[in-house]
Amino acid sequence: MSETWFLILGSAVLTYLTRIGGYLVLARFERVHPRVEAALDAVPAAVLTAIVMPVFVEGDRAEKVVILLCAVLALRLSLLATVILGTVLVALARAAGLS
Repeated sequence: MSETWFLILGSAVLTYLTRIGGYLVLARFERVHPRVEAALDAVPAAVLTAIVMPVFVEGDRAEKVVILLCAVLALRLSLLATVILGTVLVALARAAGLS
């Protein structure tokens, strides 16, 4: 097996184990404390911020404009629609040579 496939398989197994581990831990409780629930609800926003901010700080002008546009569009569109639209806009900007 090549090194690349080994890394892909290993990453998939570790991802699965962390997800199922979290489920198994939380399944042992009848109710989740409101503070824990609030923290878990904040995770998606924190992950999205951790992905977007380095690109905004160090990215090209086109990427910064698209991120700002997506921030405005996110007020009206769903998260999935905003991510898809942002991805398409960045791809089009890069294809057009805007940097």
